[in-house]
Amino acid sequence: MNKTTAILVDGAFFLKRYKSINKIKDFDPERTAQFLWEMCLSHLTQAKGEVYDLYRIFYYDCAPYDKKQHNPITGRAIDYSKTDQYKFQITFFEELKKKRKVALRLGILSDGRDWIINPQKTKLLIDKKISIDDLNENDVTFPFRQKRVDMKIGLDIASITLKKQVNQIILISGDSDFVPAAKLARREGIDFILDPMWNPIKPHLFEHIDGLVTKMKRPRT
Repeated sequence: MNKTTAILVDGAFFLKRYKSINKIKDFDPERTAQFLWEMCLSHLTQAKGEVYDLYRIFYYDCAPYDKKQHNPITGRAIDYSKTDQYKFQITFFEELKKKRKVALRLGILSDGRDWIINPQKTKLLIDKKISIDDLNENDVTFPFRQKRVDMKIGLDIASITLKKQVNQIILISGDSDFVPAAKLARREGIDFILDPMWNPIKPHLFEHIDGLVTKMKRPRT
């Protein structure tokens, strides 16, 4: 019987790296879902030709923000449910649901309630090189923060490990928040692999994983 692996994907991280590496301006939801699925499946064939069975691909992200906010500079109302980002995420999630052995694990986006002046403009304001009247609607940002995503990743790593459902866990992420869960998995005999999609990781993280493997093409420098 082949060994079994679970693949956990930090969705926000994946989309950022996928866009950066492939120099993508506009996401295509169907093509993006297919790319992710194929990249995950490529992890099943490992060193020395050993092939693992797929337990499941877990995709972690937040449901898109669908409320309205008013830009403080212009007063213009922004309906986030009609933005391109919202439409992409809804369609992308639907495409992922069609893929075999893919499970969506969604957190929520928490709004910061207060708009933030972009850092470059903030410095100019502090230096008194510009005034508030010089700001335009693109100089402010409405902040969002993911909630429950990291917790869901950690809980799933712990649950899969303690229930001994797999021999290996592959995490596609660049975040160090996974370290406590990775340490638990390794103590329980799970082979823990990190795929940072060519994103540099901090040197100390190597002691908390069993391998570093990226399956997509290295970006051009």
